[in-house]
Amino acid sequence: MYDTISQYLEYLELEKGLSANTIDAYRRDLYDFGSRLSGKDIQSIGRNDINSYVRILKERNLAPTSIIRKVASLRGFFRWAYAMNIITKNPASTLEQPKVPQRLPKVITLKEVEEMLHSGLNPLEQVMMELLYSCGLRVSELVNLKTSDIDISSKYVRCFGKGSKERVIPMGEAAVRVLREYYPERELILKKFNLNTKKLLINEHGRFINRQDIYTFIHNRGKLIHKNISPHTLRHSFATHLLENGADLRVVQELLGHSDVSTTQLYTHISKKRLKEVYFSINPD
Repeated sequence: MYDTISQYLEYLELEKGLSANTIDAYRRDLYDFGSRLSGKDIQSIGRNDINSYVRILKERNLAPTSIIRKVASLRGFFRWAYAMNIITKNPASTLEQPKVPQRLPKVITLKEVEEMLHSGLNPLEQVMMELLYSCGLRVSELVNLKTSDIDISSKYVRCFGKGSKERVIPMGEAAVRVLREYYPERELILKKFNLNTKKLLINEHGRFINRQDIYTFIHNRGKLIHKNISPHTLRHSFATHLLENGADLRVVQELLGHSDVSTTQLYTHISKKRLKEVYFSINPD
């Protein structure tokens, strides 16, 4: 079983070009399933084994989105194993994907964003905030940025999203300004620690900024506005504020790197919800 999982993960990396973080998620999901099989051979795995595993997931009170992801991992794995003739029957062929409970993403107001931006940030922190909010980057996209991905004169940033899909995002004047302020400091850090790298984000100790650094930083920024937020909250707010100010849905889809416009449409529901809240706060009767 585990040998087959290793082959599948190699396929995802080399053939599908998935990111290291995505492959790690698949590995955790499939190893979790494998640990429940008591050493069973992959050929002998049946639908009952999968059904039992899904029941265990529900009993563990996992979030619906976690269960959905794990089921998707199993479906993809067994579909590949069947296509490669590793198994003669796909036990997950009729496995239904659990429905995703639709929840509106958490967003913050423009005033709250500005409060977080103008509160004693150093140049590196300003760059992280601006690129997360004004460009709508994912955390993984931000930490992997190189200086060669940014063209200050043309005012755009190039990033690689899910499935290594490339997209180009325009930068506003604020993002350009904070980058110009950060670059000289970055150069001093490179010289101080004798570093030769194109990685964009480096702290004053010569260490590359990672995902957890950014999560902690944004969480602490959220305390200023008394809200529990994550970097993705800024991405959600970026999309919502664009739509509220008349941006075309397809343009926002391109900026976010969504493959399906229905994912982007969720932000239109937020705009409508916020519009109702404002209306009824002014007209309570």
